[in-house]
Formats: sequence, structure tokens, C-alpha cells
Amino acid sequence: MITVLADTAQREAAAAWFAALRSQICAAFEAIEDEADCVFKDRAPGRFTFKEWQRPEGGGGIMGMMKGRVFEKVGVNISTVWGDFAEEFRSRLPGTEKSSAFWASGVSLVAHLHSPLVPAAHFNTRMISTADKIWFGGGGDLNPMYPVATDTADFHGAFKDVCDRYDPAYFPKFKKWCDEYFFIKHRGVARGEGGIFFDYHNTGDWARDVAFVREVGEAFRDIYPALIRRHLAEPWTPEQRQWQLQKRGYYAEFNLLYDRGTEFGLKTGGNVEAILMSLPPEAAWP
Repeated sequence: MITVLADTAQREAAAAWFAALRSQICAAFEAIEDEADCVFKDRAPGRFTFKEWQRPEGGGGIMGMMKGRVFEKVGVNISTVWGDFAEEFRSRLPGTEKSSAFWASGVSLVAHLHSPLVPAAHFNTRMISTADKIWFGGGGDLNPMYPVATDTADFHGAFKDVCDRYDPAYFPKFKKWCDEYFFIKHRGVARGEGGIFFDYHNTGDWARDVAFVREVGEAFRDIYPALIRRHLAEPWTPEQRQWQLQKRGYYAEFNLLYDRGTEFGLKTGGNVEAILMSLPPEAAWP
């Protein structure tokens, strides 16, 4: 196994891809804002604003946030951080037996739309390395207020196409992982319609693994804007909006209680504002 903390080329390549994917997704979302003359005509198309942050222990990131006429709130963040895990967190991650040192980089996205008929979505991919382990993780899941079978099938299909090019066993495994992970245990319901989720992904071929992660990102970049456009012009009712707010409440519960990315960010001294950008701008509880 490569001692990955010393492998500068791998770290730089991964971080550069996450930054490039961030830029591509932001451009795709701004294009939707430009096209959306059918909603909130009195508003100008939304644009991302970017805010850098630094982590005193090492590294930092860039928050990207947009509030527009289609996206009520969408965040697309990138970060690259390094340092030492806290002792209480160190024992829970592989490759920390000899050292608490780590390096992590990734891109994270959560989109909340004005329309309750346009599905919300989450996506992230990351690379983490410790003294003698390296792995990739992430995935994407669809969170519609009113599920549409063709949307779910196309979203899953985009990921399945990528998975099947690498290993036919990936998609059923990662889909099951997603279904089990994004489950709101205290309510006994799934957070959404699923997608894929994977972690500790290391086949021993770093170039192949990073290529897989790259294609997963490209699949999300292409399919999710297509789903938004399908439902953009559909009118909705106050009752549908109220259900959207209640579903967002469930979403917030999951992210605060169970989400591993939230915990990782907070336990490694990340930017709190960036970590909690996944929370919806407005929510309600029954």
C-alpha cells in the first residue's frame, strides 16, 4: 500500500478534479437560472457567490452558494484539509493505528428548489488518506417531494451506467448501501428515492478508482439538470409547498443526526457554515 500522505501527485490530481467538477456544476445550474423565464419573472437569474475559508490546522475550502428563481438555496462546496484526527475520532477510521495524520479533499452539493415538483438532490465525492490507507467515497441521492418513477429510473440509470463500466457488482451494492444509509431511523422512512453511496473504496488501482469517481461526478452533472428542466414550468399549490417544507424538516433531521459528512467536518475543525449549508432555507414540522 502506498504511503499516500506523501503522494503529492495523487492529492493534487484529486483536488483539481473536485474543483473542476464544482465549476462545471455551478455553470450548469446558472444556465438553468438563465432559462427559467417561466418562474419568478420579476427576479433576476441567480448567480453563485463564493467565499473562501481557511482551517487553522491546515487547508481550507471555498463555499459556493446561490439563491435564485429556480434554486431556493443550492450550495456547491469544495475543500482540501489536512492535519491530525482528534483521538476520539481517530479510532473510527482505517489507517490511523500508526499515526493520526490525515488529508481529505472533496466536493459537496445540496440543492433545494422553490418548486415542490422539482426534486431536491444531494451529491458528494471525496478522497481521504491516512498514514497507510487511501479511499474514495461519496455518491448522490434524489429527494423528490412527489416521486416520479421515470425520474427515479433515469437518475439511478445514470449511475448504473457508470458502475457497470467498472464492475457489474458496484451498482446493486452501492444502491443498497444508499438505501440503508439515507434512512431516517427514528421515523422509519427513507430520506428520498436513493441513488448510490460508497465509502472506503480502494481496489488497489488508484488511477482506476479516481476515474470511477470522476465518471460518477459527470453522471450527476448531466442527469440532475435534465430532471430539473422536466418539471420547471409545472404549477404547484400551497398544499404542495407545505408538504415540501415538511419533507425538508425530515431532511434536516437526517443531516443533523446521522450524516457522516456533517460529523466528519465538525470533528476535523471544518467551516461550520460550509458544513451546515445542506440545511434547507425553510422547513416545517407537523
